[in-house]
Amino acid sequence: MKRNIILMGLPGAGKGTQAERITEKYAIPHVSTGDMFRQAMAEGTVLGKKAKSYMDEGSLVPDEVTNGIVKERLSQATAEEGFMLDGFPRTLNQAKALDTIMAELKTSLDAVLYIDVPAEELKKRLTGRIICRGCGSTYNVNSNPPKEEGTCDRCSGHEFYQRDDDKPEVVENRIKINIEQTEPLVKFYEEKGILKRIPGDIGIDNVFQHISQIIEE
Repeated sequence: MKRNIILMGLPGAGKGTQAERITEKYAIPHVSTGDMFRQAMAEGTVLGKKAKSYMDEGSLVPDEVTNGIVKERLSQATAEEGFMLDGFPRTLNQAKALDTIMAELKTSLDAVLYIDVPAEELKKRLTGRIICRGCGSTYNVNSNPPKEEGTCDRCSGHEFYQRDDDKPEVVENRIKINIEQTEPLVKFYEEKGILKRIPGDIGIDNVFQHISQIIEE
């Protein structure tokens, strides 16, 4: 089953969980921005070296380099039978570049899956995240707490911490910035008629059921 899809969602929407399930059930390669960059740098491609030079300086990698790395990845044999893009495109310019890449590869996008979760629910999810200091296991005090309060399920440790970017004031700003970045993309793909909104606050299994129905249509 060949499917070319983009998976979108704000921080805390549950994109990672759904990406794993999609890959497992449909064997669609999960193509994340981070993986593409790491692969290009590890292989020492021209674009990989360029990306590394910007990242070593702490600078943003320019769109033309990012777009080139995406094209290299989607040109590989493993993407011939479909792919699930995650983390790209992030801007309208990147979305338009992706259209060009798709045309050059003589293929097209089938759907953009947007896991839609209300901002208040996202805040609750993100600010509830805690991490075991001993083994790094992640929990959420609201939706996925340790089985025994204050004790890690995996290593039985009792010390937990919260990352700085999971603190309420940081989370609020992060969500606001992501909404501003995502809205133009949502509109762009809505106008193309390929955006599929999936309610993301109905439980993990129900979200995946919606996604499966779309993929199998």
